[in-house]
Amino acid sequence: MAVSRKLVLRFPDKLVDRPIVSRLVKDFDLDFNILKASVTPGEEGLLVMELSGEQRNYKKGIKYLTDTGVQIQSLSQDVVRNEQRCTHCGACITICPTGAFTLEPKTRKVLFDDTKCIVCELCVKACPPRAMDLHF
Repeated sequence: MAVSRKLVLRFPDKLVDRPIVSRLVKDFDLDFNILKASVTPGEEGLLVMELSGEQRNYKKGIKYLTDTGVQIQSLSQDVVRNEQRCTHCGACITICPTGAFTLEPKTRKVLFDDTKCIVCELCVKACPPRAMDLHF
């Protein structure tokens, strides 16, 4: 059974020079798609990626990452909408390339599906009341 998940990987400064992602491909037969990266030698690295492959290989790859010292969290934990600030204006709907925002026809409220979010940050810039927050 195949699995595909969007993850946030945090690399401690001692790991940013190591070929960790290439090991996921070679040793565990996983595919990856980098959505966002901030890696500087000697500093903590951040990598937002989609990781996919067979379930058993995926689990082995995740274990390898954690054993190596990479911190892993689900991408959806990092994109948060402040419900008190949101005015449901819909600016996010038109700008989001993945359709993570939709309009509920009956209530006319904007719904946010964080599982579709790729953390492109376009909604953060487009939101007039600044209701979208990123927590990397």
